[in-house]
Amino acid sequence: MAPRCSSSCLLFLLLLGASGFFQSYAVEVDVKDASNATCLYAEWMMRFLIKYETNSSDYKNATLNLSSSVTHNGSVCGNDTQAALLAVQFGEGHSWSVNFTKTNETYQGDFVTFTYNTNDTAVFPDAKRKGPVTIVVKAVMRPVQLNNVFVCHNTDFLEAENVTQIFWNVTVQAFVQNGTISKKESRCRADTPTSAPTVPPTTANVTTASTTTLSPAPTTAPKPVENPDTGNYSLKSGNKTCLLATVGLQLNVSQDKPLLININPKTTSADGTCGNRTATLKLNDGNTTLIGFTFVKNESANVQKFYLKEVNVTLLNRLNGSVISSADNNNFSKWDAFLGSSYMCRKEQTLQVNEDLQIHTFNLWIQPFLVKENKFSTAEECLADSDLNFLIPIAVGMALGFLIILVFISYIIGRRKSRTGYQSV
Repeated sequence: MAPRCSSSCLLFLLLLGASGFFQSYAVEVDVKDASNATCLYAEWMMRFLIKYETNSSDYKNATLNLSSSVTHNGSVCGNDTQAALLAVQFGEGHSWSVNFTKTNETYQGDFVTFTYNTNDTAVFPDAKRKGPVTIVVKAVMRPVQLNNVFVCHNTDFLEAENVTQIFWNVTVQAFVQNGTISKKESRCRADTPTSAPTVPPTTANVTTASTTTLSPAPTTAPKPVENPDTGNYSLKSGNKTCLLATVGLQLNVSQDKPLLININPKTTSADGTCGNRTATLKLNDGNTTLIGFTFVKNESANVQKFYLKEVNVTLLNRLNGSVISSADNNNFSKWDAFLGSSYMCRKEQTLQVNEDLQIHTFNLWIQPFLVKENKFSTAEECLADSDLNFLIPIAVGMALGFLIILVFISYIIGRRKSRTGYQSV
């Protein structure tokens, strides 16, 4: 049975992606049981940002959106012993699904399964790997009371295996009772009680849409007076801390108008992976910004060090999930230190991700490997901090030298006056 997509299927202007402009549609799915009564209902919008390898062994970012023709074959109502399943198929062999389980009082989403097909050359030009790729990630939906509709207008994200899934304007009810959609709402934490549904723009490029929540900085002052707050982030492998980071982050985006964004550590969560040779720290501020830092080991015969290899940044429109800016650079060789130690740089540094986006770091302290007892190891300081440390004793030494010279001159003058007075007697 095809989903209902009449007036609720709103035409949405998409971002400018690697393959040009695409159209994304809101989807409304109404699953019926054997008696033709609604048992599972959902309406939402979503988009996928996918990083894939090309035949030339470099990486590109692709954007995949729902098309105008979406089916939901395989969707299942569910019952007390069987999970409900919401499954949709779209485009050239792409599919997405989420399963719901229930208790005596609540239901919740368990796992999201997403399959994208790199044979779709319109989305994945020159892809090295051909065919369907499937990822499974745990859903972030919290338990909802039975006979309540889950509603979340704000943007939410799921990240796994080079794929970022973006959702907004979500309305869903699993295990619908008596075939009637409930009027009782259970809102996500990001929504406020007075949140209004997001109305996607239908004209104007998203980079100039008035709905953006990122405030442009004055053209006469490219950087704000205040530096960003410093955040503390960590990753665990099992019960053991495997990565530590302390840093203040500021983004400088050059578009039609410059955008200066301070990352708020109070609303930013850390995720990522710790591997034997690579470690990735992903920061998500919950609204508009996704930042990834990838570190690698250099374990040659004479060198046992780590360094920053790759940085990727995605800026999203808070209201509708559209991409304002996306940048990726995998040719860095910065923040290097010996394995078993940490890297520190208190002074401001700049990472040039691409010609339109920079990251400014403040009070940086990072250790992506061999963390012991949840503490930073001895730090190797950046050259800028080292210069400062050298200048301080030099300045103190020069001041003491001038003081000694002044004392010596005063002594000589005093002796001369004493001799002159004696001779006059």
